[in-house]
Amino acid sequence: MVAQKSIFITGGASGIGRAIAQKFAAQGWRVGIADRDSAGLEETKALLPEGQCHTYTFDVTSRNAWDVALSDFAKNSGGSINVIANNAGLPSGGPLEEVSHEELDLLLDVNLRAVFYGAKAGFDFLKAAAPNACLLNTASAAAIYGMANQSIYGATKAGVKSMTESLDAEWSVHGIKVRSLMPSFIDTPLLKQPPNRSRNTPIREAVVKAGLEFTPVEVVADEAWNAVHGNKVHILVGKTARKLARVAKWFPGLLRKRARTLAEAHERRENRASRNDPG
Repeated sequence: MVAQKSIFITGGASGIGRAIAQKFAAQGWRVGIADRDSAGLEETKALLPEGQCHTYTFDVTSRNAWDVALSDFAKNSGGSINVIANNAGLPSGGPLEEVSHEELDLLLDVNLRAVFYGAKAGFDFLKAAAPNACLLNTASAAAIYGMANQSIYGATKAGVKSMTESLDAEWSVHGIKVRSLMPSFIDTPLLKQPPNRSRNTPIREAVVKAGLEFTPVEVVADEAWNAVHGNKVHILVGKTARKLARVAKWFPGLLRKRARTLAEAHERRENRASRNDPG
């Protein structure tokens, strides 16, 4: 009898995390989902086969919470965990001078520091499951080339990309794969938020106005499955991500020009808004 495989997913209350949970559960895997949103976790759980999902409400920036949740899930999974999906993250945007220090610290903590916490907390459980083990990190197409108004977000995702490459080399001797997903824009609830506290326009609206492509979460989930079972370290998800990677490789000067164009366009919008401000 083949033992049931298991996956632990952060950010499992909605969006990409929920879609990955549904994908792996449909393949018969035991699923652990974590998030700060307990109601969202229950909604995800209700979409999965009965008895196949375990939920954990915690903040990924808490090292102790990671240890408690993974230890409990491993007890329900035979002492090991085949895949840990470091998926929880926050979006952000806007010029650096607009972003508060509190927002900056939170983004660094959730999008980068917590990814390292998950890796360190999960290593022994993944090692116990090797060679059928994988650390799966959600990076972003923003890690390919830095764009105006994405300095913090892009830096965190570039850090995740670099960390993935380093750990894939380090952990290969233990039979553990380390992979990253690098999607472009995904239409998830996170995009309903403004890029920072000084703005009111949701990120999604800005993406629509720019005419950029949204990739369905189901596509990301399929690529997560491929990443876990394949040999590529980084998985580009969506047409925009693949196009960006080609241009970065062959025509980096075009991306530099585009980045400056975006900054100039933002500055023009700000100047118009200032002139129209009755205050």
